[in-house]
Amino acid sequence: MGASIDMRPLLALPVLLAAFSAGSTAQELSLHELLARPILAPNQPVVEVKAYTASRVPALRIPTEKGAWEAYAQDIRRRVLDEVVFRGEAKRWRELPTRVEWLETIPGGPGYRIKKLRFEAVPGLWVPALLYEPETLDGKVPVVINVNGHDRADGKAADYKQIRCINQAKRGLLALNVEWLGMGQLNTPGFEHYKMNQLDLIGTSGIAPFYLSMKRAIDVALEHPHADSARVAVTGLSGGGWQTIFISSLDERVTLANPVAGYSSFVTRTQFPELDLGDSEQTPSDLASIADYTHLTAIRAPRPTLLTYNARDTCCFRAEYAVAPLMQIATPVYELFDRKTSVRRHINEDAGHNYGRDNRESFYRMLRDFFYGGDPSFAVEEIPVDDEVKTGEQLRVALPADNLDFHRIALRLADGLPAKPTVPPAEARKQLQALTRTPFYEAEAKEAGDSKAGDIQAKRWNLHMGSDWTVPAVELERPSPNGTVLLVGDGGRTSLEGEARSLLRQGKRVIAVDPFYFGESKMETEPFLFAILIAALGERPLGVQAGQLAAVARWARQRHGASVEIHAVGPRTSLAALIAAAVETDAISGARLQESFSSLRQILDLDLGVNQAPELFCFGLLEAFDVPQIAALVAPRPVEFVKP
Repeated sequence: MGASIDMRPLLALPVLLAAFSAGSTAQELSLHELLARPILAPNQPVVEVKAYTASRVPALRIPTEKGAWEAYAQDIRRRVLDEVVFRGEAKRWRELPTRVEWLETIPGGPGYRIKKLRFEAVPGLWVPALLYEPETLDGKVPVVINVNGHDRADGKAADYKQIRCINQAKRGLLALNVEWLGMGQLNTPGFEHYKMNQLDLIGTSGIAPFYLSMKRAIDVALEHPHADSARVAVTGLSGGGWQTIFISSLDERVTLANPVAGYSSFVTRTQFPELDLGDSEQTPSDLASIADYTHLTAIRAPRPTLLTYNARDTCCFRAEYAVAPLMQIATPVYELFDRKTSVRRHINEDAGHNYGRDNRESFYRMLRDFFYGGDPSFAVEEIPVDDEVKTGEQLRVALPADNLDFHRIALRLADGLPAKPTVPPAEARKQLQALTRTPFYEAEAKEAGDSKAGDIQAKRWNLHMGSDWTVPAVELERPSPNGTVLLVGDGGRTSLEGEARSLLRQGKRVIAVDPFYFGESKMETEPFLFAILIAALGERPLGVQAGQLAAVARWARQRHGASVEIHAVGPRTSLAALIAAAVETDAISGARLQESFSSLRQILDLDLGVNQAPELFCFGLLEAFDVPQIAALVAPRPVEFVKP
């Protein structure tokens, strides 16, 4: 093996001074002010999550020998497919034959026709598509799979996509125009991309329908009697660029790939979160624990690849920062095969997030150079076809009335879950901890000041969880407390004034905390996208939260000499608190959960998306555990469920 190239930046966390410390003689405040007074430094949660995620992205090892690289690349493909894409029910989907139904043929324009079809990506989920077929075909011809991004209204009927397909057909190629899940004809609430994570919750990969839609599109295209299996291209814009690199890296049938303004390295994304973090399909659970998008680009070698980016992109993945890291990693790999010129980049200077004429003509040049041997007779200038563009209605493909979507598939697969436990509680706790990836943190406390409100004494704490996280906490007590309660809520600690006041009246010491993603610990910049990136890295936001709560409980027990109760307000923090109580059997004496889910199936019944509550979609949790089973693991310690 050769040298390792590690893209991870050296992100130095700022020295977090106690800027907000009021000192031991601060003025008296109200209880609300005691809870609300800031503890963390400005923007600290964003700084910490950037460091946490960027430092965990795997570096790419580039062997110095071609055979070693090929083995390495195959291992990456195998692991991504087996450990990310085809999990749960998707294992069975993988083995099913591709079903296609050919429908009507409509006139295209001079020299080509349009055949309507639909194919079944996964059982019950049909995808509409259009085949732009030259009227005259002789022998084997290239195939282009044309995918597209987040064009909700037009989908496959987007004019720039039609123009590209028409130009391919007029040049004698077979052009397959595929609808993307959630767009165009499939633009329905159940196909919202953030709902693919409902499948994750039940232990079946939400990314699988995306991958199988692309894989089966290639199957369909190659069934054509004139399709040349040695000349298969994929190209698309934005989310279509992501589709292009994902399928083209993992399915070796794809000869040529041209992703357009569609992806960047995970490390790059952490540095440009407002632009590049990427939706659920771009950030599937556990992908980043195996491969970065630098890996997916490099394992294309030696197959021709054109990376197209826009210098003046108004959406995402701007050329100035996105393309260079990918080329830097991929080029040495192509050199191993003596194919340095087979990986190229094209920078477009037109304004906007586009796959316009300049970008399309760069793709036609790739077709000429690699599918036609550089034949100068293959025209790379675009043929004007604006008058041949059709309406969405003209291109509509009939679909079954009961066509499934992410939500409906998840509901079907959730029947009968979770499986009945078959192991003793101690073993089940280990399984729960492993499933939620709940880490063991040692909390190091640093006081950030104290204050008073009448006879209520308040201390503010920065609780450092190793070198990863800082959890802000406010410790409240009246004289001679008779026990300690760890208090957490979906609305953050500032929303817990009523609960804190009631507990103080009962003589309890209250430690109000904001674990990851809640209250003061919530990132201001694209918080849920950072949360799903944590899941992509092989961690689980829910486990991070539970681990932090358990660590605070251990710190409180050590500080005050007795175990603590944990009280949570809201369904999200109630789940994290319940898991913390299940795995931390010594420091937590019981749990009181207000507004908790009675079952994880409520997540599906409410049709929630990962953008609304990212920690709830812990991969495979409902497959193995539901709320009653987790609560049983807390026994004999009490768990009280309180309705609002």
